[in-house]
Amino acid sequence: MTSQTAEDLLSLYDRAPLNRRYWVSFTLLALITVLDFFDFFLIAFILAAIGPEWHLTYGQSALILYGGGVGAILGALVWGSLADVWGRKLQVVTGTFICAVSAGLIGFLPTGAWVLLALLRILVGFGLAAAATPCLAIIVELTPTRHRTGITSFYVVFASAGTLLASFTSAILLSLLGWRGVAMLGITPTIVGLLVWAFVPESVRWLTAKGRFAEARDEVARHLALPRESVPLPTTRPASPPRASLTELYANPRLFWQTVIIWGGSSTAVYGYYLWGPTIVALVLGVPVGQAARYFVYVAGGAVIGKILVSLIAPIMGRRVLGVTFGFLAAICLVAAGYYHSAVVAGFPLMVMLIAASAFFCEGGFSNLAPYTVEQYGVRLGARSAGLGQAANGVGKILGPLALALIAGSSNLVSPQATENAVLPAFLFLSVNMLLVALGFGFLGVETHGRPMALGDETAAVVPAGPRTPPRASSKTTR
Repeated sequence: MTSQTAEDLLSLYDRAPLNRRYWVSFTLLALITVLDFFDFFLIAFILAAIGPEWHLTYGQSALILYGGGVGAILGALVWGSLADVWGRKLQVVTGTFICAVSAGLIGFLPTGAWVLLALLRILVGFGLAAAATPCLAIIVELTPTRHRTGITSFYVVFASAGTLLASFTSAILLSLLGWRGVAMLGITPTIVGLLVWAFVPESVRWLTAKGRFAEARDEVARHLALPRESVPLPTTRPASPPRASLTELYANPRLFWQTVIIWGGSSTAVYGYYLWGPTIVALVLGVPVGQAARYFVYVAGGAVIGKILVSLIAPIMGRRVLGVTFGFLAAICLVAAGYYHSAVVAGFPLMVMLIAASAFFCEGGFSNLAPYTVEQYGVRLGARSAGLGQAANGVGKILGPLALALIAGSSNLVSPQATENAVLPAFLFLSVNMLLVALGFGFLGVETHGRPMALGDETAAVVPAGPRTPPRASSKTTR
């Protein structure tokens, strides 16, 4: 005789092995993330090619670049809400199609049509966030609790892989295909979107929270290769299934503001030093901008290493302690980078070393905080909480460079001309943001490592794990 509770069904699923079916889903969702971020960041290289040809002004270029950020904010909030109502899988696929088709259409634009380019960039950003938001929710929900902290942290590394892919593709193919040919490659994610629709299952946790118990039971049976009749079928309907209202996120103000602070603070710091950093390095070191850009290869490398390391140490330290530690260390490194901006060690700029160390902690922290937000809010609000985080992330992308331009005292907010006196105040500003991240983890968060996600009305309070003895799963794997 089997239990008739949702808790027993999810407990059985939570003990599932990481079988071929799981890894197929993980690989396709990771590939979607790589290619969507490829589409998003490709514009930086396309813009460098068309800027002189189209005679773009700084203002026009800014509208094109910032349009993606504005679209991402809208996409994260709208598609996060829809993913809680209609399911994660559908929204991942539709968001990917919006991103890919919009990116591919850029290659067909007539010369000088910068307004249409800006509009397509808004749609690319919208589609990116529309896919990435439910992608984050479904990967957290598909992963068994005992593996969740490490694997979902590693998943975030693939966003950086998309940026690197855009860089390598542009370097190799721009001269061969031209900017239009490279832009048309943006349609590629549609292929992976179709594969996601065919092979990635809907989240069992979401199906259960929605009260679709028969579908959830069938999915658990397929995943574990168990007879359908041996899997528990819950009978108690959820009192409050997932809805689309964003106002529910504020039902727990502590989690709401923590999400805004840790996502927005991290993004403000990261995009501040990435978009303004080369200008500062070129100024204070007296080197060409090209050389300053090459220095930032070390910065990008530090970020990727930080994300990978977090996936290894987060299961040991726990999400909350790691968030506090990395936030404080990032703040220290940023202050030091501003203070020692003129120092050189063994012929290499100390400031570059310290910015790379900052990237290690700032962007490594993203691998921790992104799934952490979904874990804290639980299944019923999972996609909306990811959307809130992505929206705060989008605001930080604009706030970081804009605030540093104001600190520099420049009247040109698009291409500020830094002064050496502005270097320390600029890095102090970035440091304060990471200090707020550390405090957000320390005073507003709860530990989620090793604890099952809340499902329904108990959302926003991670429930403690309890011992269970579910039916033995078959070792057989199925697609």
